[in-house]
Amino acid sequence: MSDAHDHDAADAADAVYAALVARVGEGAPRPRLEPTRRAVELLGDPHRAAPVIHLTGTNGKTSTSRMIESLLRASGLRTGLLTSPHLVRFTERIRIDGESVSDEAVARNWEEILPFVAIVDAELEQAGESPLTFFEVLTVLAFACFADAPVDVVVLEVGMGGEWDSTNVADGQVAVFTPIALDHQARLGSTVEAIARTKSGIIKPAAAVVTARQPDAALAVLEEAAELTESTLAVEDDAFAVVGRTVAVGGQLVTIRGLAGEYRDLFLPLFGAHQAENAAVAVAAVEAFIGGGSVRLADEVVERGLAEASSPGRLQLIGIEPTILVDAAHNPHGARALVSALDEFFDFDEFAIVVGVVDDKDAAGIVDALAELDGPMLVTAPDTERALPAAALEAIVTERVGMKRTLVVERLDDALEEARTWAAEAPKRAVLVTGSIVLVGEAMAIADDREWGMA
Repeated sequence: MSDAHDHDAADAADAVYAALVARVGEGAPRPRLEPTRRAVELLGDPHRAAPVIHLTGTNGKTSTSRMIESLLRASGLRTGLLTSPHLVRFTERIRIDGESVSDEAVARNWEEILPFVAIVDAELEQAGESPLTFFEVLTVLAFACFADAPVDVVVLEVGMGGEWDSTNVADGQVAVFTPIALDHQARLGSTVEAIARTKSGIIKPAAAVVTARQPDAALAVLEEAAELTESTLAVEDDAFAVVGRTVAVGGQLVTIRGLAGEYRDLFLPLFGAHQAENAAVAVAAVEAFIGGGSVRLADEVVERGLAEASSPGRLQLIGIEPTILVDAAHNPHGARALVSALDEFFDFDEFAIVVGVVDDKDAAGIVDALAELDGPMLVTAPDTERALPAAALEAIVTERVGMKRTLVVERLDDALEEARTWAAEAPKRAVLVTGSIVLVGEAMAIADDREWGMA
């Protein structure tokens, strides 16, 4: 009976996803807030049911969001978390108290919001506008799930940008900025300053603003936005910082100077200097939320919150004999951080790099960063209509690393088998899958199915 019920719930959740996917996709967001605002108002304002910590940035949003959520949960709060995109299944995006929302809850809340979504769609059609998009409806669904749970606090990661992102119908008590760099230029602007201006739209009146280290142009925009909204601004290296970091088995030990005190020798089960800095931002954000930045968090809360943090698809081991690592680096900034972390934390001489990107990304910049690693590049394409064709990526890769290091393998499963065979031929070789979050999710699903030594 239970198995049948679970199967029915899974089918219902899959039907919800199919209905979402039928809408305008995430690659083409609409720069508007009113339709989402109208939908949540009709629903009775579920976006106001719990206080919000709102995150934006170019890199590190999901990792930082998950660390903040883990710290809040370790503090005894019931949490809601919205991140994007998903790696394997869309219910990963909406998390309640550290777990993916249940299929049953998704289906139940979908039935509740559907009549109101239909009303807004009809109003938009009458006004000559396009209906609610995938991400607009997903945002409404997430708010409904959080209010239904209910949760004590919501951690919201923007889908794209900030100012007109559908998550911005909520008012964050704390606005968090991870590093800002060039990405999505066609949607957000061609300069770091323009991108920062769009992202600064999540800062609401009298908010607490916590930001990672930023380029001068981006920081100036955030400073101006904080001043205009009479918000407080805490900047990495000034108000808080990573003051120590050493490699440890399975991650690293970090010492963080927070807004209200120092937290020493914390185990963080994630790799890379960038993850240590994400942890410092997360600690500062939780200090700002819980005690206004003036009350030190209990040591056991920070220790547990960071030790239990995870960030799937971010320098994650998915196979052994040979080692297979995946990383969702999908822009040059992320790819450089990946290469640095591989050098610091792993003892491999060569990598078979399985790479695929989507067409609105700086493929050349990503490949330039990855070219610092030794080993062949197996060029493929993620399974999405937005994928850069393998032939187009091949031309970029060949130009940078030469024909000898370049191999096109259209299907990801074939590329993984080729890479595994090569890596198994010599010690100190490994496989790396990167360039696209979609590609990483596919690789994780394949690895889970084939149990490459990880069972």
